[in-house]
Amino acid sequence: MAQVTKTTTIGELLTLDSSVAPILMAAGMHCLGCPASQMESLEEAAMVHGLNPDDLVAKVNEYLSLK
Repeated sequence: MAQVTKTTTIGELLTLDSSVAPILMAAGMHCLGCPASQMESLEEAAMVHGLNPDDLVAKVNEYLSLK
């Protein structure tokens, strides 16, 4: 599976594997279906939600590696 980076958009990530949505929702990203969020990078989304982008990317990659 491809490595997710801070520049990966929410839309790309959900297309890659939609089962990651609960991880993003648990991080406070409740607007995953919003058209604007689809073009937002993980880094941008993390910053908007007061999260460390590196931690979010690591959590997503860890989840994807376990699948």
